[in-house]
Amino acid sequence: MTRRPKTEYSEDFKKQMVELYNAGKPSGELIQEYKLTASTLYKWVKNYNQSGSFKAKDNQSEYQKQLKLLEKENKQLKMENDILKQAALIMGRK
Repeated sequence: MTRRPKTEYSEDFKKQMVELYNAGKPSGELIQEYKLTASTLYKWVKNYNQSGSFKAKDNQSEYQKQLKLLEKENKQLKMENDILKQAALIMGRK
């Protein structure tokens, strides 16, 4: 099974596909006519209808956004802690 090459679609194209789908055009026709995958079309429809955006970060729940923020903060604090440990070791030798 060979993979299809990744195709980049413009925001306008995505919006047009969602509008056609929402207007009642069958998904099978859209997929066949524009050579899309079903998962791609459904993801665009879901994301655009939820938030009006196709970007993943705009379609995250508040919980997901908070979790990502806390993970980033945790990584930063661990790095700072490691630096302080190294500094303590160096200062302890003198």
